[in-house]
Amino acid sequence: MQPYKNSDRDTGVIAYETGDNGIVVQFRDGSIYLYTIKSAGLPAIKKMQSLAKAGQGLTTYINQYVKDKYEQKITV
Repeated sequence: MQPYKNSDRDTGVIAYETGDNGIVVQFRDGSIYLYTIKSAGLPAIKKMQSLAKAGQGLTTYINQYVKDKYEQKITV
């Protein structure tokens, strides 16, 4: 996982990993979710990947648009 580089210390996302079909997001509370094209749709995945790489806006986007559209909650 790559650290999420957000200058806003209040972000809920701390790390992410992108792939061809989705993105894995780790939140500050330790929870990890897999969002895929199948679960959230291609436009949402592309937007999430873009925001993750930019290090800005991912938490807000997830909360507003794809919160429950994850494919799997990953337990560590």
